[in-house]
Amino acid sequence: MYASLTNISLDFQRMFVSASEINDGELQAICDKSYCSDDFDDEAFIPVKKLGSAFIAELFHGPTFCFKDLGMRGVVNILSHYSSLRNRKVTILVATTGDTGPAAVSAVSDAANPLLSLVVHYPKGQISDFQRRSLTTVESPFVKIVCFEGGGDDMDWPIKQTLLENNDNEGERTFVGINSYNIGRPLLQMVHFIWIYLRMAEHLGIVPGDKDHMIDMVIPTGAMGNLTGGYMAKQMGIPIGKLCAGVNINDITHRVIESGEFHRKRIKKTLSDAINIEVPYNFERIAYYVTGCNSVLIKGWMTEMERTQQLTIEKEWHRRLKLDFCSACVTDDQLCEALRLVSDKLDYVSDPHTAVAMSAALQLGYEFIEMSLEGMMPVVIVATASPCKFKEQMTVALGVEGWKSWEANKFPAGAYKILDANEIEPYYFPQIDGVLLSEVQSKWRQSMLDIVHTHL
Repeated sequence: MYASLTNISLDFQRMFVSASEINDGELQAICDKSYCSDDFDDEAFIPVKKLGSAFIAELFHGPTFCFKDLGMRGVVNILSHYSSLRNRKVTILVATTGDTGPAAVSAVSDAANPLLSLVVHYPKGQISDFQRRSLTTVESPFVKIVCFEGGGDDMDWPIKQTLLENNDNEGERTFVGINSYNIGRPLLQMVHFIWIYLRMAEHLGIVPGDKDHMIDMVIPTGAMGNLTGGYMAKQMGIPIGKLCAGVNINDITHRVIESGEFHRKRIKKTLSDAINIEVPYNFERIAYYVTGCNSVLIKGWMTEMERTQQLTIEKEWHRRLKLDFCSACVTDDQLCEALRLVSDKLDYVSDPHTAVAMSAALQLGYEFIEMSLEGMMPVVIVATASPCKFKEQMTVALGVEGWKSWEANKFPAGAYKILDANEIEPYYFPQIDGVLLSEVQSKWRQSMLDIVHTHL
C-alpha cells in the first residue's frame, strides 16, 4: 500500500516550503487538519473506481461535496498559520460561481482563527440551491456572504483592485484571493493528481513512474485550475498522457486548444454553471509552461488579451499546446445524454459537471461504455462534485423519478444537515439602472470594504 494522502501532501509541500518557514511539526499539523477523516465521508478520501473500461476518480467526498475542499483546506490552513505567526489580520476575498465559495466558507469556519476572515460573493440565480445553502447556513463570526446582481465574472474587478492595492496597505490587515489564481490552489491540487496516478498504477499493476505506461485524464474545466494542477504534476514527472478538458458551451478553453483562439465571449447559462467562465485565468500558467517558461512572451500575450479581449497564439505554440492537451465542447443536451447513458449502462450517476467530462471522453474516442480500451492509453475521468448539490439540474437530466430514486438511495447523510439548517440573509449588491458596470463595480467594492472594516 502506498503512503497516505496526508503523508503524500506533507512530502509534496516540503518541496515548496522550507523548514525555516514552517517546521516539520507545524507542517504535519497543517496536513493533518487539511485531510481529517472526520471531514470526509469516504475513508479513501479520493476513491478511484472502475467505470466500464475506464476509471473514475471521485474528488467530492469532503465537507462541501466538491473537489475544491482538497486544495482549499490546505491553503486556508497555511494562511491561518501565517496570520497567527505575524499577528496580522488576513481577509480572504472570493467570487464564486458555485463551489469555490462553500469550500472556502467551510475551511475558514473550521480554522476558527480570529485573525482569518472571509467575504464570499455569489451571482444571484446562477448557483444551485444547495450551493447557496452551503454558503448561507454557516454561522461563523469570521465569514460574511454577499449576493450580487450580474454575471459570474462581474465581481472580479472589485476583488482584483483590492488585492492590487495591498502594497499600499500599511495597516493591520492583508487581503488575499483564494480563487484558483492563487498559486496555492493549483499547487495543492497537484497532490490529488499524484494520488490518482498512484491509485491507477495500483489498479493497472504498473510500476509507478514507468514512462511506458502513461495515463490520460479527462477533467471538467472552467477556470483551468484543476487542468493546471494536472499539468504541473506532469511537468514534475508524473506519467500523465493527455490532459483532456471537458467544457460546456462557454468554451474558451476548447477554442484555444483546438484553434489557438483565446477570445472572450459573454457567459451563457448552462446546466453546468460551476464551469461557466469567460476568461480562465489559469491559462496564463499553462501557456507559461507550454512556451518553456518564457515570461516575456506570456506577459505580452496577457497584455494583448487584457487590451483587446482576444489573443490568437502562434501556430508553433498552438502545436505544442496540442501535444499535451485535447478538448471537447459539450451542450446541455449532450451532458444529459451522457449522464443518462452512464446511469443506464453502468449504474453510475454523476453530477452535471462530471457528465460534461464523460461526454467529452466519448467525443474524444474513449468509448468506455460499450468498448474495451485495449490498445489505448488508460483513461481516468475526474469527478469533481456530488450530484447532491444539483437537484434542479439532475432532475432535468434524469427526470423527477430518476432524481428521487438516486436521492432515496445515494444522497449523502452529511448533505441533509445543509438542507435542514436555517439560512442567514446575505448582504445584497444590486445593479443600478442606467449606470455603467464599471461604476457599479466601484460601488460594490466600497460596500465590500465597508463590510470588512465594520464586521471583520
